[in-house]
Amino acid sequence: MNFGNRNIPEDRKNEMMERIKKANEKTFVLNFNKMASIYEEEEKLEQPGERGGGRGFRFGAMAGNDGDLYKNIKDQRYLVKNELLGKIFLIDDELEVLDWKMGSESKQIGNYTAFKATATKTIKRPNVSAIFRRPNREGGNDTEDRKDGEEFIIKEVEIVAWYTPEIPVNQGPGTYWGLPGLILAVGDDVTTIICSEITLNPSEKTEIKAPSKGKKVTQAEYDEISQEKMKEMRENFRNRGGRGSGRPN
Repeated sequence: MNFGNRNIPEDRKNEMMERIKKANEKTFVLNFNKMASIYEEEEKLEQPGERGGGRGFRFGAMAGNDGDLYKNIKDQRYLVKNELLGKIFLIDDELEVLDWKMGSESKQIGNYTAFKATATKTIKRPNVSAIFRRPNREGGNDTEDRKDGEEFIIKEVEIVAWYTPEIPVNQGPGTYWGLPGLILAVGDDVTTIICSEITLNPSEKTEIKAPSKGKKVTQAEYDEISQEKMKEMRENFRNRGGRGSGRPN
């Protein structure tokens, strides 16, 4: 992030980036069987001294998926219920089939031997710097004018996954799947997901149920809606002259 090329001291930038990083560190639980899974964020109590959720917004919620994610491997579909600025959407779309390249490199993750696999994936992320770019006196931006679609950054990245054949299900966290064993760790150029605990055949069964509430949309339709909301946020930020809490209307 360059914070819209604003003149911010490096120590202040580093402090802001650390706060963003900490705010985006989360714990998720993946409940699965051979056919389906549900991937949901673990609820945690707010610690003393932490700010509540009323200030600002979560960057992850503006694109992609931020709700409980249901995957059906048999049907190769996923569903996720997302709340976007007070409206509930139900994303229903096909699972992406990655062209995994499996190698012989292995390492130990907990009590399991995991093998490395890589794939190339097109990633779409919100362009946070675009939101916070300040207008110049001529009505443009303090950098070159953006083209349509720059609210998002689209790029191809390498995905690195570690899976264990000792748990023979082709499930994994998020939308990742398709390897001959449970994915215990996976990462792209920004995010890393690591399994910290596995409970097989738990005494308390969790129902793996697809979400059903919300306005049904495809991922592309949801991304387009998100893009429009980001444009609104950008305009609101400009109209305040680059000031304000960053809270969307």
